Amino acid sequence: MFGVKKTQLTPYIYLLPVISILLFVFTLGLVMSIFQSIGVHGDSGFENLTVEYYREVFRSGGFRSGLFFSLRVSLISTGIAVIIGVGLAYLLVMQQREWKILQILLKLPIIVPHLVAAFIIFTLFSQSGILARIGVLLGLMEHPREFPGLIFDRQGVGVILAYVWKGTPFIFLIVYQVLRSIHGEMVEAARNLGAKGKDLFFEIFLPLSIPSVFSTFIILFAFSFGSYEIPFLLGPTSPRALPVLAYVEYIHPDWMNRPYAMAMNMVLAGISVFLVWLYHWVFKKFRRHNWEGRSR
Repeated sequence: MFGVKKTQLTPYIYLLPVISILLFVFTLGLVMSIFQSIGVHGDSGFENLTVEYYREVFRSGGFRSGLFFSLRVSLISTGIAVIIGVGLAYLLVMQQREWKILQILLKLPIIVPHLVAAFIIFTLFSQSGILARIGVLLGLMEHPREFPGLIFDRQGVGVILAYVWKGTPFIFLIVYQVLRSIHGEMVEAARNLGAKGKDLFFEIFLPLSIPSVFSTFIILFAFSFGSYEIPFLLGPTSPRALPVLAYVEYIHPDWMNRPYAMAMNMVLAGISVFLVWLYHWVFKKFRRHNWEGRSR
């Protein structure tokens, strides 16, 4: 028995040096950020404990607009990615074919770095981009400037497009595997009882895949909310996404702005922790509901 436990712990023992370094760096950065956000930073002259920086941050109109912008863009982009990803997964499962080429194309955005994704979206959807020039060639517009301003706009359309392009394949790959495991005797029995495509989706596939859909939704939403590169490259200068606003405050030459940046980072961290708690809470509800349903 001791040998079995030792064998099970062996992979974790091998990973312990790397995990220890990562935990040390993460913990040190988190502790330093917390202390700086409450005014404790000896190198810059801040030595008094205070929550005034948090108060100033929440009073700031730029922070509130940035928080609302980040939440709205993350929610919209994640919702669209979930709808498209689940729809594609369902269609491919119902076709009962592998469609390897399509799956490869859907996997490509996952391995593309976010900087490259931002460049692709800019090249395609900017007013000087490929689609605008194609519109001129087709006679749909006289000048590329007539193309809708989707990049750097206040609604964050360019940011949403990039997040959807990156997030849809992630949703698809997870939900597709779940739906493939469902597609079997249960579906055949439902078809024999007269169930059609719409009934199969809403009565069988969707209820059984909701835990996976919700988990991927939380993961994508949290990542989009805390992401920096794409909003910085494709987003508007006003309002700025919250991670971009925190970075701008951090690199400000005035050291007095550093605690405000750390306070914003702590707000981002707090929202991320809340999302993790929400994830676990909802999964507990799902498990309890499924257990009660089986017991009946």
